Amino acid sequence: MNAPHKKGQTWDIHGGIHPPENKTQSLGKPIMQAAVPAQLILPLSQSIGAPAEPCVEPGEHVLKGQLIAQAAGFVSVPLHAPSSGRVTAIEDRPIAHSSGMSAPCIVIDTDGEDRWGERTPIADYTAVERTELINHIRNAGIAGMGGAGFPTAVKLNPPADKPITTLIINATECEPYITADHALILERAGDILQGVDVLTHLLQPARILIGLEDNKPDAAAALRDSLRDRPYQVIEFPTKYPSGGEKQLIEILTGKQVPSGGLPADLGIVCQNIGTCYAIKRAVVDGEPLISRITTLTGNALKTLGNTEVLLGTTMQTLLEAHGWQPTPQSRLIMGGPMMGFTVHSANVPIVKTTNCLLAPTAEELPPPHLAQACIRCGMCAEACPASLLPQQLYWYSRAREYEQLEAHNIADCIECGACSYVCPSNIPLVQYYRASKAELRERAEEHIKAEHSRQRFEFRQERLEAAEREKEAKKAARKAAAAKRAAQKEASTPDGDNSAATAKQAEIEAAVARAKAKKVGIGQPAHSDDNEVGN
Repeated sequence: MNAPHKKGQTWDIHGGIHPPENKTQSLGKPIMQAAVPAQLILPLSQSIGAPAEPCVEPGEHVLKGQLIAQAAGFVSVPLHAPSSGRVTAIEDRPIAHSSGMSAPCIVIDTDGEDRWGERTPIADYTAVERTELINHIRNAGIAGMGGAGFPTAVKLNPPADKPITTLIINATECEPYITADHALILERAGDILQGVDVLTHLLQPARILIGLEDNKPDAAAALRDSLRDRPYQVIEFPTKYPSGGEKQLIEILTGKQVPSGGLPADLGIVCQNIGTCYAIKRAVVDGEPLISRITTLTGNALKTLGNTEVLLGTTMQTLLEAHGWQPTPQSRLIMGGPMMGFTVHSANVPIVKTTNCLLAPTAEELPPPHLAQACIRCGMCAEACPASLLPQQLYWYSRAREYEQLEAHNIADCIECGACSYVCPSNIPLVQYYRASKAELRERAEEHIKAEHSRQRFEFRQERLEAAEREKEAKKAARKAAAAKRAAQKEASTPDGDNSAATAKQAEIEAAVARAKAKKVGIGQPAHSDDNEVGN
């Protein structure tokens, strides 16, 4: 049972590591403003959930902030034009993905005017219905800015039986090199807290905790200076990677552990990132949808390091060249940090809502990984795992594709932080195995759902056909019974026939038999309609 919570109290998490932080390089100057590029490439999928659906056509002129793609379901977010210009194509383009894949994108050639369309601020959001305010945030296209990009509006609408008692604002930013949130706090703490005000109004939590590591004393001071009379707690805790993981931060600040397969809402908790709070403020108070973000540009292959506010859809190539990028054949380009980021196959891919960092290291700064050796069963990976998993067993099961064992060992709880790979003396890329296995498990689950739907369709079809056959037989038996009855009546009406009485008797017997058969096969019972078939 958890101990009572004291103000400012923190707890430790299992495992964790202390990699070199490398954060000071990008904190030496104010947030820069990237120029409007000549072309914007906007992937329709920029969050977890269904891709947005275009609502513009090639050749159409759009204004800055105009809706260009609508949300395609509850777990989906819309997309807006980051600048004014003309839609030139809606087609597959390469996107930022570890596989180098392409995906549907809206391409806009900007006109250089950067002209805004209609903005829709809410003068007094406290006077607006809760549902309307959540829809306003959803329509602004806001997704989580610090992780996988989960649609923010979904988190703000928990089930009625799970009231939210604690709102946690994640200002941890524990990944090495990344300082986008840190810079945002230093310059725009007041705007961030206005976003927290909106969240507080929506969720009505009993307490609001803003958590950050103790390696950011200036950021903590900036937040406290901007609190004024707000009852929010700014809590600093010892620096350790990956304390910024949602479940890890919840345990650090509350002492509670989110159960395997559970959600923070099960504990009455909602977590939001600092960048997301800032986006909410701009959407509600300023009436601006999410069309830009703060991105850290860092690494020794760049001449100018720092944090830049960049329009979504700007290609990485354009942004990097503006910072004096000098790539070499051996160097890599990483979206995200060195722990959880991934290598981008081409720089000619767009910035998206989750691009918090572009790391352009030299080969000397971040050497390519060594060749993997055999596992020596040292157990260091288990000691480092912040989710208290058994990485060694997960590794063997991943290699053997033993999916039932992977699920039994809670591979879904792996946050892919890379701590196990970092400490592995055999240089085994453990996280790559886990990612591949999780993708295969998702594919298997989807195939199972499809197979189950097919089975249900087949069974309903068989039942419908059998019911139709029963009805057919019943009608046939009814026709025979009616014919026999008519024959009996005809014979009974002929008085001179020698065998008329016997014939009438026989006809009555046949009619009775026919009626019994009709009853047995279910005459009068309606067959199943096609409308009952799954998928119609």
